[in-house]
Amino acid sequence: MKHLITAAFSCAALPAMAQEKLSVALDWTPNTNHVGLYVAQAKGWFDDAGLDVDILPYTDTSSGALVATGIAEFGILSAVGFHTQRATGADMTAVMAIVQHETGQLVFNGERDDIQRPADLDGMIYAGFGSAWEEALISTIIRNDGGEGVFDTVTLGTSAYEALANGRVDFTLEISTWEGVNSVLLDRPQRAFRYADYGVPDQHTTLLGGNSAWLAANPDAARVFVQATQRGYEFAQNNPALAADILIAETAGMLPNPALVHASMEALVAGGYLQESGEPVGLIDDEKMESINRFLFDANILRDENSQPLDTIPDVSTWFTNSNLAH
Repeated sequence: MKHLITAAFSCAALPAMAQEKLSVALDWTPNTNHVGLYVAQAKGWFDDAGLDVDILPYTDTSSGALVATGIAEFGILSAVGFHTQRATGADMTAVMAIVQHETGQLVFNGERDDIQRPADLDGMIYAGFGSAWEEALISTIIRNDGGEGVFDTVTLGTSAYEALANGRVDFTLEISTWEGVNSVLLDRPQRAFRYADYGVPDQHTTLLGGNSAWLAANPDAARVFVQATQRGYEFAQNNPALAADILIAETAGMLPNPALVHASMEALVAGGYLQESGEPVGLIDDEKMESINRFLFDANILRDENSQPLDTIPDVSTWFTNSNLAH
């Protein structure tokens, strides 16, 4: 399989002509979820494919909004953000799974004896980020452990991690391959509950999406861009330390903690997050897409353009494609 993918990558190029310009919006400041883009850029694989790719800096406007409105042809998208925006009719299609499994986890101070199971979280204080997904996620985890699913929320954003360390809140959510890794580096003992252990379906937590109209009008450019990006993530999967160094160099001082970047890359590879065994890097799993779609629909998180809950579960199979990937 690996040799077939490499052969396919070597053929991925546009006919000789002026470079096609396109842009990619990030869903957050640069981190290891973006590593394949920076590897492909540094290795010249976008250039080889006849592309002039601009990796846009993160802004307050979501990457999904930038893609859906055509400001960026592609974007790194959170899975929940993609599903919720697509439900409103946003003009975008997922073209690659960046992260194959759920990297999120519910975390609390590892030295606490009063939290042994999710049901113990009833009535406690959660430091959150202000999304409907969090309420549905946490209440499901607690109820599926026999609790009531009732807790207090304070919206703190990324300040949640300091608040947790200082004991001002009882629990929060984190990305195991970033904040989780960082807690180890900071010597902050934590324990965690995995979502899937308590009835929340696994998902591709991060996707690469494209503007649907642009994809239809530019199939060749879409294909070579996706495959060059796929090649970047395959390199990162097979060479995590080198990929970490490239990410650090390409982001020019935006990642000041090399130890965190390297530890995060190791966690992504060791956890099987960048590649499902026996499958090409980037393959989107239809069952994962359908399962999280059902969860979000049942929780009334999927809403139409008028912010009303959808009456009928959407056909998520029309929201993604694997056709641009090298297999």
